[in-house]
Amino acid sequence: MPAARLLLWLLSLASIAFALSALAAKTPPPVWQPAVLLLGLATLATLGTLFPRLEIYTRVAQAGPAGSKRVALTFDDGPHPETTRRVLALLAEHGARATFFVVGQKVERYPEVVREIVAAGHELGLHGYTHDRLYSLRGTSYVQDDIARTQRAIEAACGVHTKLFRPPVGFVGHLIAIAAERAGVDLVAWSARGLDGWSGARAERVLPRLVRNLRDGAIVMLHDASEREAFVPVSLELLPDLLAHLRQRGLSAVTVTELLSSA
Repeated sequence: MPAARLLLWLLSLASIAFALSALAAKTPPPVWQPAVLLLGLATLATLGTLFPRLEIYTRVAQAGPAGSKRVALTFDDGPHPETTRRVLALLAEHGARATFFVVGQKVERYPEVVREIVAAGHELGLHGYTHDRLYSLRGTSYVQDDIARTQRAIEAACGVHTKLFRPPVGFVGHLIAIAAERAGVDLVAWSARGLDGWSGARAERVLPRLVRNLRDGAIVMLHDASEREAFVPVSLELLPDLLAHLRQRGLSAVTVTELLSSA
């Protein structure tokens, strides 16, 4: 069991024990004692949502095994007829494969681009139907329906059924964990992230962040489109240098499934 999840369980048990002892006591405990326990629980629960790599609520794929000399490049928020095709061209030039976590609504808008992704030998994953920024606050029924709707959009576009799921914004709360399990999908996070999805991101800052965490077995999170199609992600500018860096280190870029299957 991950250490953060164990800590959450211990804090929860401690809170229950404290509540029972307080009920049995003749005088109420100092207010600060339950406040500290509640603050600890709330902090840990929030961190678990914001940082899925802690695996507080469920298992989340965040890296593959070391030793295979492989990394998985992943791209979020597409497809887009211009930027996704530019990414596909760069990947083809370097003989790299990747996993594209696509938005269902965009899949329906640009089905031909989705077919091109698959035809080029890349993998598809789920990234929500509308990229709802409040996704982590939604109920389990909402998330399950959203996953199924996105799966149907992909299947209609290219005939592929995928079970890889990266929630919009990447947050994984307790309800998303439950919904993902019920929907039979596998949650995928990352171990290297450059924060390239912001309009103000700059290649000279994003690339060093990526390289710093680029280890054998890493899952790298990038963007092949902007969320609202309002700008060109900086990943397109830095991708040639990143792919060259992989080659220099003897690392090959594969899909998430290929990376995890080498375990």
